Amino acid sequence: MRLNPLDGILYLSMKMVKAFDRRDTDLKYFDPDKVKSILVVSSTAIGDTLLSTPAIKAVRERYPDAKIIAHFNKSNIEMFENNPHIDGVISYYGGYKRFFTTIRELRKHKFDLVLIFHGNEPQATPMAYFSGANFIVKLPNTSKYGFLLSNTTSHLHPPTSDLQHGIEQRLKVAAVVGCNSKDKRMVLPIEKKDEDAIIKFLVSEGIKDNMLVGFQVGASTVSRMWFADRFVELGKRLISAYPDIRVVITGSPSEREHCSKIAENIGRGAVVSAGRFPLRQVPALIKQFKVLVTGDTGIMHIAIAVGTSVVALYAVADFRRTGPYYDLEKHRVIQKWKTCAPCVSKKCAYQKCMENINVDEVFNAVTDIIGVRT
Repeated sequence: MRLNPLDGILYLSMKMVKAFDRRDTDLKYFDPDKVKSILVVSSTAIGDTLLSTPAIKAVRERYPDAKIIAHFNKSNIEMFENNPHIDGVISYYGGYKRFFTTIRELRKHKFDLVLIFHGNEPQATPMAYFSGANFIVKLPNTSKYGFLLSNTTSHLHPPTSDLQHGIEQRLKVAAVVGCNSKDKRMVLPIEKKDEDAIIKFLVSEGIKDNMLVGFQVGASTVSRMWFADRFVELGKRLISAYPDIRVVITGSPSEREHCSKIAENIGRGAVVSAGRFPLRQVPALIKQFKVLVTGDTGIMHIAIAVGTSVVALYAVADFRRTGPYYDLEKHRVIQKWKTCAPCVSKKCAYQKCMENINVDEVFNAVTDIIGVRT
């Protein structure tokens, strides 16, 4: 791993600044009645941000009159701008890009409280501190920047080794400041204009009354991707077994070539949606699917959020942390386990563990959801 010299400079600077900070920032001084402005941080990938939405809803319910500003990744913002529980969004540009510009923007809002649900370090916690908020909460609180947090004692959360789903972890952050909620459902509203745009797209592809099965063939890392030839075989078998099925292959604009090759090899009945419309319209498309076959991806979380069944393919990741967490009867998870020790995860060049997921079991999982067509 390459070390960024800015990381060391930032850490030493934060140590020095905190040493001279005489504010009462410990949670024992926290008064919820004085909270007027809140920053909620979830500045990583689409799926991670979706996992934060139940906690953001819990914050809104506990602090209905507070101004709630979200700090989201710039590349994902258009999908979350219509979230009913936030009053505005400040972009995170990645790493140290626009670091001081973003801090200036944060400071304008005079936040009383910052809740870090999921953020890239080493930037997330220092930026929260420089926002000027007296109280900053994050779980787990064991990173080297833990000295900047208001929740400094370990009894406020279970041991970090305890297995917990990402939604649960974020709800625990909210619970530290009195936002107690049992609602685990992710929040992802879809506007009618986006639904209309997707219907128009499907009609242009000759799709009207067909059953749609989605294939998310890409992922953030190679280690989370199933193999192209297996998607091809699966597509052919599904179209053969269910002649009215159309397979829609989803992906980002950068994945369009990969998606197109898979569609070409499947043949008639396969459609590529990658790069065909804006990110904000993707949930409306996913909602049209009967089922989505996918690895551990943001698209998987979108499907769960909008009520579409998934067949989730796991190997390097653990579905108990990031897989379906509610409506479990609608979803099927195929979990294999890591075959390489140590696992290189993001540096994986060949996803050997994914070889353990065969086409038969994925086909059976899809048909179990589809049922018998008449």
